[in-house]
Amino acid sequence: MTSNDRRAVAAWLLACAALVFLIVVVGGVTRLTRSGLSIVEWQPLLGAIPPLAEADWQALFAKYRETPEFRLVNFDMTLEGFKTIFWWEYIHRLLGRVIGLVFLLPFLYFLLRKKLERPLVWKLGGIFLLGALQGALGWFMVKSGLVDDPRVSHFRLTAHLGVALAIFAAQFWIALGLLSERREPFSRTALALPLVTFAMALSGGLVAGLRAGYAYNTFPLMNGYVIPPEVLSLEPWWQNFFYNMATVQLVHRGFFWLLAVLVPLAWWRHRAAAPANVLMAAFVLQASLGISTLLLRVPVALGAMHQGGAVLLLAAALWFAHSCRESAPVRHARALA
Repeated sequence: MTSNDRRAVAAWLLACAALVFLIVVVGGVTRLTRSGLSIVEWQPLLGAIPPLAEADWQALFAKYRETPEFRLVNFDMTLEGFKTIFWWEYIHRLLGRVIGLVFLLPFLYFLLRKKLERPLVWKLGGIFLLGALQGALGWFMVKSGLVDDPRVSHFRLTAHLGVALAIFAAQFWIALGLLSERREPFSRTALALPLVTFAMALSGGLVAGLRAGYAYNTFPLMNGYVIPPEVLSLEPWWQNFFYNMATVQLVHRGFFWLLAVLVPLAWWRHRAAAPANVLMAAFVLQASLGISTLLLRVPVALGAMHQGGAVLLLAAALWFAHSCRESAPVRHARALA
């Protein structure tokens, strides 16, 4: 690949990553406004066409009125109210289709013009397969809320978020590699920060799925406790980490406190470098959003910004990790080993 090819592919991947960031934020709004179950069918092609006439709206609303969410929660909803939640879910799904096209068409162009090296082709093909999986996983998640309980499975919700973050991370990391002129191997220990950030985001998915953000709305203590007494109230004990709101929120806070130690240490050690300063700023922003969201009992705007802040923090952690290169003595020791 020429240097121009590398920059072109990197710019394309960064644009794709920006779209993934956008869909994560819109997905947060969709979840917080309880809009995700408004479209009860999965139509990858025909679903891209919005309702164009009053009869179309009436048909969609009739299908929604058959769902558990309408019967148990939104039984007094009017057609106008339905239109509000419909548009959020429609925009979310439409963005998914746009992301697929924005990724696939340039990928085919670069591939046919032989501007991609073979290892990169396999990596990009893997990202495309992840995107296809994400679409199916999104519908699999929605289906869980169309049966009896009008809430999607928090496991499927977390998996849906996790795949989105994985796609974003892969695109962003490959773009960084294409733009980097340094060839020394990056420090493997620096990968701890994006991994912990990713884990914290997944735990946040469980918090969102269980609606645990509406409980223990105090900080830094949880209703006066460092560890609430009910964190191990379920039997067997391991179920608390998946079904207990207190435990799930405690784990999420635990990842936050871990990053509250790791990020300032990393910043202090590399404070002369731009990636370290961006990482510190992203962490402070995300911490402020998270604490505010908790104390204010998850308002829609703050909740969506907090979800988007997780993506920004992950990007900053990835950039920082990519910028940290092994020193010559470390490389020599690794070679000897």
